[in-house]
Amino acid sequence: MQHDLPPASNRTNRAEVSDDELLRVIADFLDMGHVENIVAMFKQEPRYYQWTGRLLQDERFAVRLGVSVLFEYLVEVRPHQVNLAVPALAEALKSDLARVRGEAVSVLGIIATPEALAHVRAMADDPDPQVREVALDILAAQG
Repeated sequence: MQHDLPPASNRTNRAEVSDDELLRVIADFLDMGHVENIVAMFKQEPRYYQWTGRLLQDERFAVRLGVSVLFEYLVEVRPHQVNLAVPALAEALKSDLARVRGEAVSVLGIIATPEALAHVRAMADDPDPQVREVALDILAAQG
C-alpha cells in the first residue's frame, strides 16, 4: 500500500491537505515510531481524536501499537481530551475484524474514563476469545 501524498499539482490549494492525506501521514509517522510528533498534533488539533478508530484499522501492527503508545502519552498530558476518542473507538468495536475490536478495547482501557470502561465492559461478551480476554483483563485491573 502506497502512503505518499499526491503531488501538490493535484491539489486545489497547495497549503491544503485533505483529512485522508493527513490520516495517512499520521499512520505513517506512527509506523515509523514518531509518536511524539503525533502527540503534538493531537494537542494542537483535538478533532484528530475522532480518527482513532480509523487508525486502528491500519493493517500495520506498528501503527496500531503506536495508537496505544499515543494514548498512554495523551492520558498524561491531555487527560481532559482523551474522552474525545471514545465515540470513534465505540464505532471500531463494531468491526468484523477481531484485531480491530481488540485494539479498540485496549485503547479504551488506557483512556479508562467511566464512558470508556462501559464500552470495555460490553466487550466482555465478544465472540472472539482474545477480545474477551483483553476486556476482562482491563476490567480486573480496574478493580
